[in-house]
Amino acid sequence: MPTNTGVFIRLCLVMLIPFVSYLALRESPFDKSINAPHEHFYIVSAVAALALALAIAVGVVAIQLRNIKISFLSLSYVSLAMMFILHGLSTPGFLMHHTAIASNAAQLSILLAVIWLWLSSLSVDRPIIKWFAMWQRMLLPVWTIILLFFCIILWKYPDIIHVFHLNESSSKWVATLFIVGMNGWTMYRYMQTYLSSRFPLQLAIVYSSGWMIIAQLIVVSGEVWNISWWMYHFLLLASVIIMVSGIVSQYVSSRSISASVKLMFRANPIDWINTYMSNSVRELVMTTEARDSYTAGHNYRVALYALKLGEELSLSSNDLRAIAQGGLVHDVGKLRIPDIILNKPGKLTPEERAVIEVHPVSGYDLCKRLGFMPEELSVIRSHHEKWDGSGYPDKLAAEQIPLLARVTAVADVYDALTSSRSYRKAMSHESAMEIIVKESGKHFDPLCVQAWKRLVQEQPEFFEETVRNSPHLKLNRKFAR
Repeated sequence: MPTNTGVFIRLCLVMLIPFVSYLALRESPFDKSINAPHEHFYIVSAVAALALALAIAVGVVAIQLRNIKISFLSLSYVSLAMMFILHGLSTPGFLMHHTAIASNAAQLSILLAVIWLWLSSLSVDRPIIKWFAMWQRMLLPVWTIILLFFCIILWKYPDIIHVFHLNESSSKWVATLFIVGMNGWTMYRYMQTYLSSRFPLQLAIVYSSGWMIIAQLIVVSGEVWNISWWMYHFLLLASVIIMVSGIVSQYVSSRSISASVKLMFRANPIDWINTYMSNSVRELVMTTEARDSYTAGHNYRVALYALKLGEELSLSSNDLRAIAQGGLVHDVGKLRIPDIILNKPGKLTPEERAVIEVHPVSGYDLCKRLGFMPEELSVIRSHHEKWDGSGYPDKLAAEQIPLLARVTAVADVYDALTSSRSYRKAMSHESAMEIIVKESGKHFDPLCVQAWKRLVQEQPEFFEETVRNSPHLKLNRKFAR
C-alpha cells in the first residue's frame, strides 16, 4: 500500500500529465485542426449513451447497497452523460444547425456533474443529505426525467441556451472558477477519507474530479476541432470509467445484481448478510476483527441476531437491510482504540473505560464519510444507549434512541454475554436470558425484550446453531481473497 507521500505524488502525476500534454500540444506545430463533425456526431453521442447506461446502473446498485454517496455519484455522471449526448447530437450540420447548443451543453454537463459530486463529498449527517437520503429511491428516476425534459426544451427552443451566457469569455471563466472550487473541495474531502480508509472508490473520485477540472480548462482555452481540443472528450470519458471501476472494486461482490434482488425479501438472515456484505463493509469487518480477538465473529452474530429480532418485530425490508449493514460494522470505531486498552485482559480503569466509550462516535464519524445511510449510522452511534438514559455516547433515553439501535442493543449484549472473554467465560443461554429480561425497561426497550423472548421460545434451534457453527469462521473463509 503506498504511503501518503506516494499517494500525493501519484495524484500530481495523474493531474499534471494530461494538462501538461495539452499545453505542450496546443503550442506545438502538431496541433492541427481535425474538423470531423461526422465522427463527433456519431462517436460522442454513442459513447455518451454508453456512459449514461453505466451511470444509471450505478444508481440501481446504490439503492441496493443503501449508500447515498453512490446515488450522488450516479446522478453526477447521469448529468454529465445526458448533457453530453445533447452535445453530440447537436453537432451543427446534422440534426440541427444551431451552433450554440453543442458548446454550451459541454460546459453545462460539467457544471451539473460537479454539483452532485460536491454533494457526495458531504457527511451523511448534514440536514440536506439526510433529506436526500429519505428520497434515495426516487432520486435517479426523478432527476433523469428532469434532465430529459430540460434537453428536449433546449432542443425545441435552442435560443434558450443564450440565457446561460456560457459562450461569453467572462462567463466561461466564472464557470471555470466555480468548477475548480467545487471540485477542488470534493477532491480534498475524498482524499481525507481515502487516507484514513484506503478504499479504492475515494481515490477514484479524486482522480475523476481532477480530470473534470482539466477538461473544463481545455473547453475554455482550446481551439475548437484542434487535436488538443479533442482531449477533453477523452478526459470526461475517463472520469466516468474510473468512477465505475472504483465502485465495482469497492462495492460489487461476486453475486449478481439479479441474485441480490431475489434475496431482498427472504427471511433467512444468513442470506441477507451474505447478500448485502459489500466489499467496503467486508473490509471494515475484517479489519476490526483483526484488531480484537473477541470481535472475531461478534459482528456477524450480532447482525444475525438483530435481523431475527427485526423480523419478529415486523420491520420493513429497508430496516432489515439497515440492520444487516449496521450490525456488521457497529464496532468499527474500535479501530481507533489503542491495542493496550482494546485487548486488556483485566478490568478497565475509569480513564480506559472513557476511551472505550468513544468508539461509537469514532465509528459513526468514519462511516458517515463512506456514505452509510442514516439508519445504519444510528445503529453504529447508538447501540450502547440505554432505555433509562444511562448509556453512551449521547445519554439518549426511551424512544429518543433510534429503533434499529434498540434492536441491535439486545443482540449485542446477548452475544457479549454468551461469548468468552479473556477475563471471563461465556455465560449459558439461560443466564444471559435472565439478565436481558431483568434489564427490560432499564437497559433495553421492553417491546424488544418481549419480542426477543418470543423469538427464543419459537426458534431455540436458531440460537444453538448460531453459536455451534461459529459464523465468524465462515465469514473469514468466504471473504479471504
